[in-house]
This record gives sequence, structure tokens and C-alpha cells, in this order.
Amino acid sequence: MMLLWKLLMLHSLMGCLAERVGAAVQSPVFSKQPGSIVYPLDAVEKNREVMFSCEAQGMPPALYRWKLNGTVLSVKSSGSHYSLSGGNLRISRLNKDHDAGTYQCLASNSFGTIVSREASLTFAYLENFKTHKRGSVSVREGQGVVLLCGPPPHSGDLMFSWIFNEYPSFVKQDHRRFVSQETGNLYIAKVELSDVGNYTCVVTNTVTKTRVQGPPTPLVLRSDGEPHPKIEVQFPELVHGAKGSTVKLECFALGNPVPSISWRRVDGVPFARKVDTRKVSGVLDLPYFQQEDAGTYECVAENSRGLNTVKGKLSFYAQPHLIEKPQDVQKSIDDSLVWECKATGKPKPSYRWMKNGENLEPTERVQVANGALSISRLTLADVGMYQCVAGNKHGEVYSNAELRVIAVAPDFGSTPVRSQTLVKEGGDVLIECKPKMSPWGIISWKKTAEPTSVFSGFPYCQRGSPKDPQYYINILSVCLCVPSSTEPTVIVTQPSTMDVTVGESVILPCQVTYDPSLELKFTWFFNEQLIHFANHGGYFEKHSAGDIMIRNVQLKHAGKYTCAVQTKVDSISIAADLVVRGPPGPPNGIHVSEVSETTVSLSWRPGSDNHSPITAYTIQARTPFSLGWQAVTTVPESVGGRQLTATVTELNPWVEYEFRVLGSNAVGTGEPSKPSKQARTKETSPRVTPANVSGGGGSRSELVITWEPVPEELQNGPGFGYVVAFRPHGATGWMQAAVPSPEASRYVGVYNNVGEGPFGPVSTIYSAEDEPGRAPTRVRAKSLSASQVEVSWKALPWNASKRRLLGYELRYWPRSEKEESASVQRTVGNQTSSVLRGLRGSTYYYITVRAYNTAGTGPPGGTVNVTTKKPPPSQPPAKVMWNTSNSKIIVNWEQVKALENESEVTGYKVLYKRNRHSPANVMETNTTSVELSLPTDEEYIIQIKPFGEGGEGSSSRQITIPRIAGQWHSAQHHR
Repeated sequence: MMLLWKLLMLHSLMGCLAERVGAAVQSPVFSKQPGSIVYPLDAVEKNREVMFSCEAQGMPPALYRWKLNGTVLSVKSSGSHYSLSGGNLRISRLNKDHDAGTYQCLASNSFGTIVSREASLTFAYLENFKTHKRGSVSVREGQGVVLLCGPPPHSGDLMFSWIFNEYPSFVKQDHRRFVSQETGNLYIAKVELSDVGNYTCVVTNTVTKTRVQGPPTPLVLRSDGEPHPKIEVQFPELVHGAKGSTVKLECFALGNPVPSISWRRVDGVPFARKVDTRKVSGVLDLPYFQQEDAGTYECVAENSRGLNTVKGKLSFYAQPHLIEKPQDVQKSIDDSLVWECKATGKPKPSYRWMKNGENLEPTERVQVANGALSISRLTLADVGMYQCVAGNKHGEVYSNAELRVIAVAPDFGSTPVRSQTLVKEGGDVLIECKPKMSPWGIISWKKTAEPTSVFSGFPYCQRGSPKDPQYYINILSVCLCVPSSTEPTVIVTQPSTMDVTVGESVILPCQVTYDPSLELKFTWFFNEQLIHFANHGGYFEKHSAGDIMIRNVQLKHAGKYTCAVQTKVDSISIAADLVVRGPPGPPNGIHVSEVSETTVSLSWRPGSDNHSPITAYTIQARTPFSLGWQAVTTVPESVGGRQLTATVTELNPWVEYEFRVLGSNAVGTGEPSKPSKQARTKETSPRVTPANVSGGGGSRSELVITWEPVPEELQNGPGFGYVVAFRPHGATGWMQAAVPSPEASRYVGVYNNVGEGPFGPVSTIYSAEDEPGRAPTRVRAKSLSASQVEVSWKALPWNASKRRLLGYELRYWPRSEKEESASVQRTVGNQTSSVLRGLRGSTYYYITVRAYNTAGTGPPGGTVNVTTKKPPPSQPPAKVMWNTSNSKIIVNWEQVKALENESEVTGYKVLYKRNRHSPANVMETNTTSVELSLPTDEEYIIQIKPFGEGGEGSSSRQITIPRIAGQWHSAQHHR
């Protein structure tokens, strides 16, 4: 009990001293925190060292410790290559295998311990290429080619380039040649005669500045190549982009002519202005990546021969960012504490709390929920430095605050007991007693020298008498410190009218001088409404004693701000206006007029300019067939900020459109207007022909024609249909009836109620063909084992007639069954033999062979028969015995005797391996023993199986031979 009161008195004394010396003592606060280091390794350098910075302000001065991968470093131990300079950690004689990892600084003084953010140490290096030669790459002229770089082992970011023939002749990138900075590979979309030569990949480590060259790759020429675009460089199906980073997507295609590369968002949203579309080709740069940039992106490679596309999803993530932090707090014993801690981030951050550098575990008094820390019934043991850690898989952020639990001796300085109270005779009187103390003590009252009953600190006396005035004395301890002052409260730094831009942060100052003996309270109002800091989405934050910070200012934050300061003696306030400049408000009154087949006229009224003049308008359209809103072509091409009308062109006929308008100014592009009423363009005849007209096959004497339907948005009017025309190959007149000729030319056109559209190009297809008319000859069958039969035949002339062949069909069935139940096995191509597997032993089979094509199968080439061999022995080897001697393993077993209906045993296979997962080695023998030259200090697994002309028989059970050699062992297996 004495120790507790000594601790109470010590805390009271520290609190009084802190007030008198102007808060000379201070809990630790980081002024410098370590940052991640990438150290370039140089084989020549001998004295390798790095230093992590760490500095904390505090009184008493902070003491420092460091952790590597969560373990405290022993800095002072002998032979340690770690040393401290103040709080900085110096690491000498660096070793990339032992020193790489995650470091944290811990700063401590008498108030507690705080932990810094994490900082990593990684090593950058680049090894040499292997010296072996590379084979030449042969390519046809006009074809695309990929030359692989294959960088050597490395750490750190790389930069790639290629030398053509001799240094310093480097390959220049253009629309035809592309060097991927992801893989280092060189892509040439269309090879020309001038490209023939030697190519050398040059790899540069951007950290170490080391450069190495690979072996040259010769490029030699053949003839003409594939013209259709083929995308060789493509970005992953899922790319993660960090908030504020620059995301790069690579895409490059090969083809002849050289394909053009274009980019689009699948949802139809146009690229933001920060994307320089003039520079977009093989690499799409998305600077300052934000949530709205996430989505599915498509790269389109196109030339006159066709197009190819590749898609990938770009997802957004953000490291945690604290929007509400705990503040230093001073509480009394038995009080309760609630600290709020909130952070933004994607994925949503999780929270944990630390006390004095150690994780804080929940107890009955200590609870953590959704980032908030609550502690009930505070004690002196709760004093210390607390840190809220918000983190997701992309990082962590730390915020620290100090908790002081004070013990205050009883003090009447702020609430003195009245020395004299007048009371009417016969009336009632109440004398208040409200001393300041922590923890709460016991109050007793005395009248002169006699104690009276306690009444919760408020003696209530009745029937007052002038002859007997009630003089009461409080029995309480003397206050340890009683400050006094009479200075008035004065605002010395006040907010003033300010102009800010949307997205910026601003601090409105409010600093005062006041009597330090009085409790000071700051209150802020926005447009005459009290600001509740916890209820404004993290926009408002207390910056210091009286200042307020507004983060990520929005248009809604424009208005009048008032700072009110109050003590028990006086109060004062000051107001200022905040002007917020932002993108324009949404235009209104969108009106559509003068509708034609492909154009409409639009007019609108401007929205608010939000204190920045409107400089341009953007028009977007949406149809039932589009993916969201898409930018449209207009006349004029650029719509200025003073223009309120425009003509939209290049629309599709007979499609319902909605339009909206967005304004832009120097700050950015504003919210879009409400959509206009739907307007349908006028109809006209079709202009698009069906794509991918093909066909062929079907039933005999039929001609099947297929095509991709024209999308509804391109049909240009109601009553849409197709016109199909065809003719025999080489004929001049077009027909609309089936023809027996197997080869035909055809085209497909379109029409609607307005008229016919153009026909597509003429193509050639084949009508349905007949089944093969001839049968294979010289069919032979040979039994290979109890379960396999080899069948051979003489092939038919391959595609020598109109009945083209695809392969041969084998049918086989046992003599005890009918042909209708036969099993079928098909070959592909012009084969002349095939092996039937899975047959029954000692069984008589019938076999036929037929040719087949798309129309069906031809006649059989005669039925042959064959009898499979007897089944292999069913009994496994028994009494397997083994012995080890002089690095040899000798295995013996009992002879396997075949049953009457089984094939004779002609030999044995011994399978041995080191463990269950390693591949087995096989040794064959015709005796009942085998000698294996194997080390006896390793464990082996051995199995034995008999075999004969019917195939392999049953295996013995697995025998495990341990590492240590022993005496004779035996293992028996009974079936």
C-alpha cells in the first residue's frame, strides 16, 4: 500500500513539475524514420556498409533498439557488424545472405516505446550471360520474329537494348521493331532484307549500372510469311496498379503489312487527359493511377489482312492512409479511454494496436474493435506509448499517442469552499465541496472540531439559526501546486479568406495566448453548424491545439468557418471564408434536334464554373448496344467553353441514342449532365456485309453456308434479312438451288425495308461429300500379348478422289458376341497399322478395317480373326529374401509357377528405387535371384514381377531395405 501511494505522489509531482517547467518532459516522437535501401553489389568493393536513419524527439532522450525480421539485434555483442550512431543503425561488412530483410527502429524513454515503419534492405546485382553460342533463327521475308534475350541471374530493375551486328549500332524501336522492358525480347513485326545479321541482347541493372552482353543470335532469311496480325507481346490477364503509380501495359504484334497498335477500354470510357494517346503504341502509360483507371483494357493489332485483340483487367490497390489518428491524452485513475483509428486503403485495412513496441492483446478491460481501442478502469499500469497499426497486403502505417494516467492530490484551487454562507433563520442551506483529486478520496466534515456524517461531499443543513452559524471545515490534503494568473485570452494567429482547389489540403490556423491556469477549449463551426470531427468522413482533422486541417477539399467544403475559443473566464471567436475552385458543375437542358441517319444537333445550358472558367465541352453517347458511355465525333471537332451547340456525326442509322455533356476547366472535367431523351436516327439501307462466310459439309447433295450475323446496331433499319447467292466453282451465273458439284462459290448480302446492301466477297466452300467407296486390303492381325493385338492393312490412295479420307476405323468383337456390340477404334491420317489394347486373354476375336471421312465409313476390307495369348501369371513372387554385402544387395525369391490357363514364366523384372516418389529402375533376369550394386547407406524399395508372352504378371509386395546393412531377412506374400 505504501508503494501505491508513493507512486501516486510521484505522478502528482511529475504532473505539477511538467506544468511549471512548460512541459520540458516529452514522450518519444519520431522526427526521422528509416527508408528502404537497395544496395548495389560490386565484386570489387571490400568495405560494404549501409546506414538506416532513426531519430526521435523526447525528454528524457530516447534510447534506441533495432529489429531485423522481428528479432531484436544484438548491437553491443563482440564481433557484431552492427553499430549505433545516435539512433542510426550502421551495418558494416554486408552479407546479402544474412543482412537482407525488414528492419524497424524502436525508440524508448520513461514514457514508453514506439516502433518505426518497416524498411527493407535488398541487394542489387547482375551476373554474366552463359558463354555458349546461340543457334541462328531462320525466318521468311515479311514474317514476324521474336529474338529471346534470357537475362542472367539478377536482382533489381533491368533495362534492355539490342546491338545489331557491331557496337555501337543499337536497334531503334519504331512501329516495326519493339523491345519489351518486361522480358528483354526483341520483336520484329515484319522482317525485311536489311534485318539480316547478328543481334546481341544488352542488359543493364539500373541500380548497379552494371551492363552485360549476351551471345549473338544470327538472323537468316527465307521467303514470304504469314500476313495476319499475331500478338506476341501481351500484358497479363490481371495487372495490379498502386494508387499514384505509373502503370505500363505492353502489346506488340507481328504481321505483314506491319500491324498498327491501338488501345481502348472495354467499358467504353475514354482515356483520361493524363494519357498521351499520341505516344501510345506498343506501351500504354497510365500515370498517377487512380480508382477510376481500373477496368478491362484491350489492345487491338490490325492490318489490311485482319485484326487480333488481347484483353486484361487492371485492378486498383492503395496502401493504407490514416484519416483519423489517436491524440495524446491525459486521464485520471478509474477513467475510461477510447481512441479512434481509421484508415483508407484497398483492400480495406485491418488494425492492430501496440503498447511500448509490443502487440496489445485484448483483455476484459482492453478491447479493440474496427480500429478503435477502448480501455476501462484505467490504472497507472496503463501508462505508456500506444501505436495504431493499419495495414493491408500492400503495406502498413503507424500512428502513435501517449497515455498519461495522473494521480492528483486534493486541490480546492479551482473550486474553493465558500468561507461564509448567509442563511435565513429556519431555512435550508447547501455547502458544496468539489475538490480536484485523482483517485477520488474520502471526504469528511467537521463543525469546529466535531466530525459530522458524510453526505456525498455536500452537507445539507436544516433549520439554520443565527445563534448557531454553521461553520464547516473540509479535512483534505494540501494541494501540491496551485498555479494562478489573470491573463486574458487573445487570438494571435487567425484564419483568413483562402482560395483552394479541389483535392488539395488546407490548414485554417487559430492560435491564442491565454491564462495557463485556465482550461482552454477550441470549437469550430462550418456555416454556423458545429463540426463533429468523427462524422465528416475523415475530411476534418485537428492539426494542433487550435488549428483545423481539411484534407482532400471538395466543393461542398466552401463556406464560412468560425473558430471559437472559451475558458471559464472569457470567450472569443473569429471567422473566415474558404473559396473552393473545382471542375465545372453538370450542364443542363440537353436538347436533341435535326436528327438524320448519321447525325444529330445538340444544345445545352452551362453549369456552374466553380470559380474557374469553362474551357471546353465533351459529348458522350450511349446506346442499348454499347458498353457504357463513349465519346463521339462532333462538328466542330473541339467544342469550346463558350459554345453551347454542336453536331454529332458518324452515328449508326436506326439506333436509339442518349447524349450527355461534360464541362472542363483548368481544374479538371466535371460531372456529366443528366442524359438527354432517347432519339432514334433515321433508317437507311444496310452498309455492312456478314463476316466470316464459310460452310461445307452437311448431308449428301447439300451445300451448307454459314456466316456471322450482322449486329443489330448495324442493320440500319427494320425488316433486316440476308441474300445468299452461290454457283458451281468456275461457272458465271449465280443460282439459288442446291447443286451436286462438290465445290461451289458463294457470297452473302443483306437487305432491309429500305433496300439491299452490298454483297460480301466471293468465297469457295465444299458441299457434302460421299462416304469412301473402297475398302482397305491385305488386312492382317497378330497377337502381341494377352491384352494387345496389332492390326495392319494396305492404305487406300490418300485424297485421290472427291471422297477425301480422314483415317481408318477398326471394329473388333469376341466370337461369343455379335458384331453389333463391337468396340471401335479410329486412326487419324494415312496410317497402315494400329494396336488394339485392353483385350481379354485366350480369346478369339473378329476384326474389320474401314476407311472414313466426314460423310461416314466405307465398306470393310474383309473380316480377320486372331486369338490373344494366355494371360500372364496371376501369382506374385513369394518368399522374397534379401541380404547386403560389400555395397551389394542380393535378392532371392521363390519360382512362380503358371496355372494351366496362364502363359509360362519366361523371366522376372526387378523394380528398385530410393523412395516412393523417385522414378523406378528396372532389371530383367530369367533366374530367381539378382545382385544389385547399390550403396548400403541408403534406403531402397524393391518389387518383383514375373512376365511371359502373355505380358507382365502380379507384383510382389514392396520390400523396404533400410539404410543400415543387416543379416538375412525374409518377407512372404500370400494371395
